[in-house]
Parts: sequence; C-alpha cells; structure tokens
Amino acid sequence: MPLPTPNLYPAFNIIRLSHVELAVTDLAKSRAFYVDTLGLQVTDETADTIYLRALEERGHHCIVLTKAEQAEARDLGFKVFSEDDLDKAAHFFKGKELPVEWVERPHQSRTFRTRDPHGIPLEFYAKMERLPPIHQKYALYKGVKPLRIDHFNCFSPDVDASVAFYNELGFRVTEYTEDEVSKKLWAAWTHRKGGVHDIAFTNGRGPRLHHVAFWVPTPLNIIDLLDLMATTGWLANIERGPGRHGISNAFFLYVRDPDGHRIEIYCSDYQTVDPDLEPIRWDLKDPQRQTLWGAPAPRSWFEEGSGFAGAEIVPAVLDAQPIIAP
Repeated sequence: MPLPTPNLYPAFNIIRLSHVELAVTDLAKSRAFYVDTLGLQVTDETADTIYLRALEERGHHCIVLTKAEQAEARDLGFKVFSEDDLDKAAHFFKGKELPVEWVERPHQSRTFRTRDPHGIPLEFYAKMERLPPIHQKYALYKGVKPLRIDHFNCFSPDVDASVAFYNELGFRVTEYTEDEVSKKLWAAWTHRKGGVHDIAFTNGRGPRLHHVAFWVPTPLNIIDLLDLMATTGWLANIERGPGRHGISNAFFLYVRDPDGHRIEIYCSDYQTVDPDLEPIRWDLKDPQRQTLWGAPAPRSWFEEGSGFAGAEIVPAVLDAQPIIAP
C-alpha cells in the first residue's frame, strides 16, 4: 500500500507528544526505577500518583505513574497549539464518531479524552502548568540524565490503517518498513515536532504500547545507566542494547520497569522539519533495519507490550516475520 500524501494543513495543529499515564502495581518500586535510577524529577506526589518531568521540560509532567491493581498503559497525551485548536480537535474526533470526553486533569487546562480507530486512548490539551527551568541545575542530573520525552511506539494490528488515520492529524512519515511480499507496511515512524517520530507503529497484536522513549545527552549516558543498573539490582530489567538503529540512526537502549513497561533511552536521531522530506524505505528482511551493526532484536521485543486500558487486543492483519535473535 503506498504511503498517503502528507497532510500539511490538518484540521487542527498538534505541536508534539506530551505525556503518558502508566498504571503500576507498586508505586515505591516504580519510583525507585524512574526517579532513583533513570533520573526523572518528581513534580508532584500523592498517596497513589507520582508526576515526573525530564530535565529540559518546562511542562509539569511527561509521565504520570498511578497505583493500580493491574499494570497497563493509559492515555497518550498530545499538546495542541491553542484553545481554538483544542475545540477543532474535539470537532474532528466527533466527526469520526470517536468518543470525546472532557475531563479534569491536575496541572492541565481543558482536556478531552478520545480513542483512535484501533482503541488507543488519547488525550489532548493546549496548556499545562509551567515550571521554572532546571536544565542548568546540574546537581539534579542523575541516572541517565533524561532531557525530554521523545516518542511513543505502539503495536498496531494494521499499520497501514494507523498511518492513514494519523496522517489526517498531520503526522508525517519519516521512515517505514515494507513487507516485500504483500507491499503492506510492517512499521512506520511519524512526527509532528521535527524529529524522526512522535509516534511510531509496529505490526503486531494490538493496540498495545510498545515503548515510551526519552532523549538523553550522549551515548555515554546510556553506558553509565547500564553500569548503574547492572550493579544496583536492575540487571534483569535490561532488555536490548546498547546499539545504533538503522531506522532513525539513533543510539538506543531498551529497559523494562518493575511492571514490564518498556522504556527506550534514545539520542542522536536527525531533523525532519522540511515539509517535502522524502520518507526512507526499509525492507523487513534488511539486517541493518533494526540495528545498523546487524544485531537482531530478541523475541520479547516483537511480542511483549503493555495493554491499553479499555482496549480490545486483536491479531495483526499482516503475517510477516522479521529477523529475530536466536
């Protein structure tokens, strides 16, 4: 299936991804992972919720950890340009016969919840509480020194359909993987903010959250995190990497939090702001697609993910096998 023509004038203006809510079963263990190990900063905390931001971010939070009986992914948050765009967004989703529920969110202005056609829970807002800058408070730089949230990656049962829908929202494809036999998309990377992706889609049972990624200063920060995790009881939580992706050219590491939510540590991708940027195609069987150095990903990376609250998980329509590590 050919890629859709980029939609440069969508019905409303999404600036970027913003935040994610993760339901976790043990808030203390999650705090030890995200705060003490990764180095995210606590901006608010209650008996059952922790709000976190990274070091370059001025918005109040990029991750919300909520205590729950069952671990799951909840809303993926996106920031729109203005209150007018927020109303236009609500009108767009209602026009698609998708739910629009106006909700109260701490530290955010007017916010509505919805779902994409596959059931991924989304929320949109225009304004979040702004906090003083801390990017020059170097005493706060701990763990992997996370600077900002970078992207989401989701398992989609139909990547072509996901790309077509998010193209309507103005997301532009930067790179994609095509199955040579069926000519269908196996994965695609789409952006709003001018990096390789704000949200990507990977073929598989879904919808499920594959991972949330954080941008860090250098690959050496990733090495430091590996040393820290290997010597502080987190060795089993290291899943894949370090390495350099063929897709995006980024240096990466994948780790799992205490509930199995996957976190990517990420740096060194490239700028994609030009509206006429041509997407890069990869064949599913190219050994440099996953890792520029040729190392394939483990089976868990292709099969395991976090279920979304309230979303029915269905099989993928495309039956195509990537290269998997033995």
